[in-house]
Amino acid sequence: MSKEERINTFKTKIELPSVKSIIAIASGKGGVGKSTIASNLASALSKTGVKVALVDADIYGPSIPLMFNVVNQKPQVHESNGKKTIVPIEKYGIKLLSIGFFIDSEQAAIWRGPMASKILVQLFEDTEWGEIDYMIIDLPPGTSDIQLTITQKLELSGAIIVTTPQNVALASVKKAIEMLRQDKIRVPILGIVENMSYFISKEFPNKRFYIYGKGGGDKISKELNIPLIARIPIDREVCETGDAGKPIAMQNQGLISEKFRDLAGLLIENTKKEEV
Repeated sequence: MSKEERINTFKTKIELPSVKSIIAIASGKGGVGKSTIASNLASALSKTGVKVALVDADIYGPSIPLMFNVVNQKPQVHESNGKKTIVPIEKYGIKLLSIGFFIDSEQAAIWRGPMASKILVQLFEDTEWGEIDYMIIDLPPGTSDIQLTITQKLELSGAIIVTTPQNVALASVKKAIEMLRQDKIRVPILGIVENMSYFISKEFPNKRFYIYGKGGGDKISKELNIPLIARIPIDREVCETGDAGKPIAMQNQGLISEKFRDLAGLLIENTKKEEV
């Protein structure tokens, strides 16, 4: 089945009337920290007082359960009039949904693209979301069936693209953006986040070390006319807090927390403009 045929297969939209804004976090390739950005953006949004949901749509490599320390938890299932609905797990005020809640953490998810897409659609449709201001969707990397399903089945308010400064990451970003800009998809791209942008050591707090190169985010921003909305530095604490199940954006102080607060504020401002 061609991409064109798959696009036409998913014309019927998923209705989520209680969700105001749906934002996809995408990347052209794996390993750029997309899930870290999604988790911390959701956390920063939640700290502003808005109602947030975070959906782990990376069916083949779910990481949200680990990043929120809910690996062994299972969502409750309610049954009414013969229909079963899922109640998202809630942590730090964020409603969480991941395929990782339904499979063994040591088990590999081996599904063909159409089956994986069908399972994901069912999760969206059969979940009791309640009132949500921002639903953040952590997409799988690349441009596969799942990305096509999400972009076609949901009314997305926009997408944020995550990259690193490396040329190999920038090349794959173009493919992801081209998919989102297709005529039958047309998802607004809110901006680019350059992750692992630079490193600041404690010994030289006023000096930036560009470990993965410099200016890559600016280059792709200018080339594709998409704003560069954040540069997130490399920091060991980002990994440590993620592994500990408490995203760094939940903290009140520190450069990284400030970066995610700024990103959350920018997102809120942009979506308010769209509503006017």
